[in-house]
Amino acid sequence: MARFARLRLRAACILLPLLAASAVQAQSAKYDPGADDKTIKIGTTAPLSGPVSAFAQIAKSAEAYFRKVNDDGGVNGRRIQMIIADDAYSPPKTVEQTRRLVESEEVLLIFGGVGTPTNSAVHKYLNDRKVPQLFLGSGAAKWDDPKNFPWTVGWQPTYRDEAITYAKYIKASHANAKIGVLYQNDDLGKDYLKALEEGLGSGEAIVARAAYETSAPTVDTQILQLKTAGAEIVLVAATPKFAAQAIRKIGEIGWKPVTIISNVSASISGVLEPAGKDNSTGVISSQYLKDATDPASRDDAGYKEWLAFMDKYLPDANKSDWLNVYGYTIAQTLVTVLKASGNDLTRANVLKQATTLKDVKLPMLINGTAVNNSPEHYTPMTSLQLIRFDGTRWVPFGDLLKN
Repeated sequence: MARFARLRLRAACILLPLLAASAVQAQSAKYDPGADDKTIKIGTTAPLSGPVSAFAQIAKSAEAYFRKVNDDGGVNGRRIQMIIADDAYSPPKTVEQTRRLVESEEVLLIFGGVGTPTNSAVHKYLNDRKVPQLFLGSGAAKWDDPKNFPWTVGWQPTYRDEAITYAKYIKASHANAKIGVLYQNDDLGKDYLKALEEGLGSGEAIVARAAYETSAPTVDTQILQLKTAGAEIVLVAATPKFAAQAIRKIGEIGWKPVTIISNVSASISGVLEPAGKDNSTGVISSQYLKDATDPASRDDAGYKEWLAFMDKYLPDANKSDWLNVYGYTIAQTLVTVLKASGNDLTRANVLKQATTLKDVKLPMLINGTAVNNSPEHYTPMTSLQLIRFDGTRWVPFGDLLKN
């Protein structure tokens, strides 16, 4: 009996401090809707259907990374639950689905929503309700506006920074060339066009501007318009489906301009292969993420980490699709934020952590870059590397450009 009593006493000595610590944690924890002692619930809208459904891979790869995090014990002991709602890249559906996520599902935050027009549709709503709208799948400059929209935080380099990078290249390598621009007729395309004009110093070198709607079946007419205008350089500020169409049409008509595509469409499997590798050879774009198709990556520690993740959690996904790298990396950024939030999982604290990221190095960011932002400057990524497709892979050229 005495021995049994001693064992009970010893067990009590072990368990009581643990229970006390757990009680203190529960007592000190702060939560807003979507978080508790066991779960962090986040929401996203993605084009699981519709004209840009290729971008749904961002949400799918992010969700897969959160499954990995959960298997490894979660974030500070809490599991991440990600709810993906299909908005078909339709702003009215984005509004409908976002309201459901916030008001019915009661998510803590909205994360990684794809598209400029879609995110714009819920921009004011989420800020009015003080719900974090984090790490959007859009490079519109409007997301970096902490004064007027403090609850919205972008992630990738802005379309403005990207277009200015292309303008610098054109001025240095093709100073007197005539330029044609194919652009999506919304904030995405207009950001590129405006910034290209700014980077060139004027719009005089642009001999033709051809807009298209996302509901259009093709952009063939617009490509013929740019050729007729005598463009020697074509900037394709388009989403994947239309970028592939543009490259293919340029090849079909035997036209040989210098073709630059926006990096949102720099997918070998999603754009260049459908357009035809012969047509795509020589196309220029830019990157801020490591290229999973680059043989030089094979010995890179960050690539090996990503590859192990893909093999286990997305074994059937196309490893040459850069969207799998993008979704993985923005998910890692969010996990960094949630870890830093500790037991204060209020929306205000999550926003604070999301806007004070300092030198966060992630496995698939190109070397020499890191995630950095501040309450005054929200955009975490600002550096870009020019790349050219050689028929098999993207080949970097020139220096890393920091804007």
